[in-house]
Amino acid sequence: QVQLVESGGGVVQPGGRLTLRCEASGPILAIGAMGWERQRQPPGKKREVVAMVLEHGSLEIGDAVKGRVNITRNDARNVVTLEMTDLELSDTGVYYCNAGIRATNMPYRVYWGQGTPVTVSS
Repeated sequence: QVQLVESGGGVVQPGGRLTLRCEASGPILAIGAMGWERQRQPPGKKREVVAMVLEHGSLEIGDAVKGRVNITRNDARNVVTLEMTDLELSDTGVYYCNAGIRATNMPYRVYWGQGTPVTVSS
């Protein structure tokens, strides 16, 4: 079974740094885009892109975090690492890893991690 395992979430002080890692494993034939989205605190916050590595290496960075994030992917294309700096209170939320994956005997589709909470607080 395909799994996306997330790590690195927790409590971060304002102005601090955050590192999130996601590893995809299982019967994977190919991986396209891979990265992180988030659901910030209510009211009415929609899930938004934080940072994605696209299929051929281009980066997609969310408007709210431009200038504060970096994302990399390993050569095997199954691990992404997100580095975020200058954390703000408004960065609090649940962060979700996602990846487009072709698995054995299954069509290409997007897989999601369970989500890891990030709380920015002093």
